[in-house]
Amino acid sequence: MISAKENSKNDLSQLAQPLAPVLNEAHLEKLTEASERIAPTWPLDELIAVNPWWEMRQQSFADVSAKLEALSQAHCLMPKTYFQNVWLETIQPHHLEQAKAELGHDELTVAQLERYLIEDDDYTHWHNVSDFVDSGRDRKYKMAWRDEITHQISQFCADYFRDRPQNVCYDKHYEGLYSAWLDTTRHDMGIEILMAEDGLTEQFEGLPESSEDLIAQAITELGIQENQLADYAHALLLDVNGWASWVAYLRWQDRLNDCENHLMMDFLAMRFAWELVLWRHQKETGRSVFNELKVMWRSQLAMLPKLIEAHKETQQKAWIWQRAAEMAYQSHLHERLRFASINLHPGSDEVDGEIPTQKFPLEKHVKNPLTETPLIQAAFCIDVRSEVYRRALEAQHPRIQTLGFAGFFGLPIEFQPMGSDVSRPQLPGLLRSAIKVTPLTGKEKLTKTKDKLNKKARWSEWGYAPPATFSMVEATGVLYAFKLLKNSMFPASHKHPVNDLPLTNDFEITENGKPLGLEKKVELAGKILHAMGLDKNLAPKVLLVGHGSSSCNNPHAAGLDCGACGGQTGEVNVRVLALLLNELDVRDGLAKQGVVIPKETRFIAAMHNTTTDDVSFYSDAVDEQMSVWFEQASDLCRQERSTRLGLTHLDGQALHSAIKYRARDWSQVRPEWGLSANAAFIVAPRWRTRGVDFDGRVFLHDYDHFEDEDRSLLTLIMTAPMVVANWINLQYYASSCDNHIYGSGNKVLHNVVEGGIGVFEGNGGDLRIGLAMQSLHNGEDWIHEPLRLNVYIDAPRDAIESVIEQHDAVRELIDNDWLYLYRWGRKGTIERCYQGQWLPAKKPVQ
Repeated sequence: MISAKENSKNDLSQLAQPLAPVLNEAHLEKLTEASERIAPTWPLDELIAVNPWWEMRQQSFADVSAKLEALSQAHCLMPKTYFQNVWLETIQPHHLEQAKAELGHDELTVAQLERYLIEDDDYTHWHNVSDFVDSGRDRKYKMAWRDEITHQISQFCADYFRDRPQNVCYDKHYEGLYSAWLDTTRHDMGIEILMAEDGLTEQFEGLPESSEDLIAQAITELGIQENQLADYAHALLLDVNGWASWVAYLRWQDRLNDCENHLMMDFLAMRFAWELVLWRHQKETGRSVFNELKVMWRSQLAMLPKLIEAHKETQQKAWIWQRAAEMAYQSHLHERLRFASINLHPGSDEVDGEIPTQKFPLEKHVKNPLTETPLIQAAFCIDVRSEVYRRALEAQHPRIQTLGFAGFFGLPIEFQPMGSDVSRPQLPGLLRSAIKVTPLTGKEKLTKTKDKLNKKARWSEWGYAPPATFSMVEATGVLYAFKLLKNSMFPASHKHPVNDLPLTNDFEITENGKPLGLEKKVELAGKILHAMGLDKNLAPKVLLVGHGSSSCNNPHAAGLDCGACGGQTGEVNVRVLALLLNELDVRDGLAKQGVVIPKETRFIAAMHNTTTDDVSFYSDAVDEQMSVWFEQASDLCRQERSTRLGLTHLDGQALHSAIKYRARDWSQVRPEWGLSANAAFIVAPRWRTRGVDFDGRVFLHDYDHFEDEDRSLLTLIMTAPMVVANWINLQYYASSCDNHIYGSGNKVLHNVVEGGIGVFEGNGGDLRIGLAMQSLHNGEDWIHEPLRLNVYIDAPRDAIESVIEQHDAVRELIDNDWLYLYRWGRKGTIERCYQGQWLPAKKPVQ
């Protein structure tokens, strides 16, 4: 029996024990800040380009660059060897002079900047606890902790996230991420053996059961101050940036669906746990070694702000070189734009940059040389690959008019293939689908289609990676071996694995499970026509041209399709829109709103294959003359692109055959160059750029500010297509500057993570995001030139300023140097909008 005195002693003993550390509001705020710095990455079947620094756009690019290099050795600038190669070829001395003046470094000479390219860099980086422990480890015989931590977390995530259902709250579906990791790790006896560290497993037994308690203990024991926590947590996430980006994708999807998501805290706790385990393990296994570790760790923490500032100072010269490279391209492009204004449209009587106070007829102010009704109109996606094709098509006849618009053609839809319970988005990742589209077919066809789709899906999964093709031979026998040989040696035309179905021109269009009513159809069609500039002066035939790519054995194939369609082809969008605009009831509804579509006008859906430059039509209204125009345009495109494909020795049918062969060759790592070399985004009527060769580097979006009195179209363009172009541009930029962190390495070594989440390079390591080196480099030279996006808008100053003032994200991109925004006046004036000022663009130096 326990006496009252002993009970009293026990109570006092419990009171004397220190309270377990807890996360306070300040801690949670800093941890959230670190988590919000990670941008999402999309799965392989919906792969779209992403600006990996999107969530840090509130800071200047230079500040973000310095912090990332300090915390993780991530590079936001090309190496010195790159600038050595382009010096005096692309970059000239006057570009350096202009760049250093703009950036406020007039004290530097060109000779000093030139010498910088051969100097050794002398600065240090942040080291996590695992890095310090690695510094004292026998790396000749023992595996590095950094590698093991990345591998262990990565393998766990690959297994945990392989089930990816639709239409769920991912936060609830994956609830208990940290707990599942902790349980798995506690039962993994192989870690202790692999790392040759007795007693390591016991350290995991002593970890708290909740993620918040774990992080609180780590903060306390490691001595992390509140002002250090956000950067330290960010450094830990950057260690496993690929999987952190995947968790950010799940968060992005939940936010689109108005669901709160806390998965990043659990994921962060997994990385914190490894830091705490190694800290405690060192403390218990070697006192003197631990004391040395503690001194280095605390000293580094105190120096963190100075470390970041030192990197910022060190990068100043590199930013001058980057800016000089951008000025070299800009001067060349400005010359073309000024030449177009002077030679194509002399004597414009518009007051440059201002909308006239009095309402005048449109033609008084818009000097459109295409005065006759077009024979055909063809609306393309703004994708840079379309710039080449539009130029080639316009060359066939002066009365062919092309237009540029976002490739999803304004349809906020998701597509559910026949016989499948899974739907796929057909719109930009920034947006949420509101309408579901399903093909209409008979029941007997539905059953056959379902079996066909399931079969294609299985074969598609087998064919994701090179090793898989040989596993398929082993599993299915000689038949598949013959099929593999036939496809690689004698390739046939490529078919999309989902779209290659009996897809009719009839669709069921629903919203919230109910058929889309006529009123909604009319409203949707009217908005799209107005945004495209097709609400008047329509040609007898109007083509809606989506695009998609052809490649074989390519896990990143969706990245070559239409980013505006969520990493799918634009086939569904153009077919649905053509169906909608050809519907008589919709036309009658539009006529009542003042939008009259002539009876003879027919909307025709078409698809541009960006690998082969073939165009397919989904209509019987295409006549022989139109077919000839498109065939000749395709020939011109293939000839122009043959230079980058190394096929200049071929022409005509031989060139066409060779390019189609690339699309079906399972060993081909460069079926096409995608959006490499993208550099500019021009928002203007097509007549202002018609006839100008932009080398396939420019997104062309049609826009006439005289037709946009309420500026709603300009707002839409600057908040959606311009942002998407920024994402594309900076994914290519980041993948070039640091392919190890922001790119996916060597695609020959890719293995698909189950569930199509992404790829590993080899059999492990972190999840790889971004572009493979083969998408940027031809083996000898860079195909992509890493430049920030240059945006040119034909609109009045006050219209542009109004959009910037009302939209924080747009203002942050412009004022924090994530892109350049210029106004291109009707008289050829080019001026830059930057931090509330209009700065005249420097004219080229002769």
